[in-house]
Amino acid sequence: MLPCINWLQPLLALISSTLLTRGHNCPSSCLCPDHHTVDCTGRGLTRVPDSIPLDVRRLLLSNNWIPWIPADFLVLYSDLVYLDLRNNSLYQLDPGTLTTSSRLVFLDLGSNNLTEIPSGTFGESRSLIKLRLGNNPYLNMVGRDAFTGLTSLRELELERNGLTELDVDILESLPSLRMLRLEGNPWFCNCHFAKLFVWLMENRHKLPRGMEGIECSLPLDGRRVPLSLLTEDSFRECRGTLTITDYLIVIFSGISVSVVAIMASFFLASTVHCFQRLSKGSKGDEEEGID
Repeated sequence: MLPCINWLQPLLALISSTLLTRGHNCPSSCLCPDHHTVDCTGRGLTRVPDSIPLDVRRLLLSNNWIPWIPADFLVLYSDLVYLDLRNNSLYQLDPGTLTTSSRLVFLDLGSNNLTEIPSGTFGESRSLIKLRLGNNPYLNMVGRDAFTGLTSLRELELERNGLTELDVDILESLPSLRMLRLEGNPWFCNCHFAKLFVWLMENRHKLPRGMEGIECSLPLDGRRVPLSLLTEDSFRECRGTLTITDYLIVIFSGISVSVVAIMASFFLASTVHCFQRLSKGSKGDEEEGID
């Protein structure tokens, strides 16, 4: 029995060693300074490398040529808290790619080729504190519900993109927001921008450079002016302007009122008709009693 145990000991040690180190394999083109960090910065990568340890917490992929992230990427790396994808070739985010990142705290998607941040992109990223989306020159649309669910987000960077407008509801859905960067975008000073301007005036303490760092183009001559030179009176002509949503509300209200009026008229006419019939019936009974 003893010789058998002595023979098994080396084999068991080898198996244990393999299982323990399996999760700490480092991709061949990257560096792993510790068991929870994978550094693939500036390695000329054209895709996310294979063999990343499943227990990775800090993944550095900046300064490469990665065009997209696999849709199930964060499902595999559920312990990830820090993801740096800055300065790559990302042009879109597939639906669901970031909705399962329940532990992610820091995400840098700056200096890429993103064109849109669709609604629901960060659905379950409730631990996310800092989100960098700046320096995406083709980014000109942010979905109304793009940041819904980011209840812990404190810092949001949207500077130097291609944004001409931004729905205020997007910012109002971030209860923990402390810092916002919007400078360097080609904002239009139209009536749609008026709501954003009022929000920025009320929350200027969240802007690192204040209103000075943000400019918008005037509707008539296209001249760019700092927001610091504008006031709410600059948009006074917009106070009587209705948006498409406002028009729909007015139309719906008008239809509702009309329907209620028709129903009320029908009910009133029916009631009058019933009283008339009752009145005629009463008169007929009285005449029969007299006879």
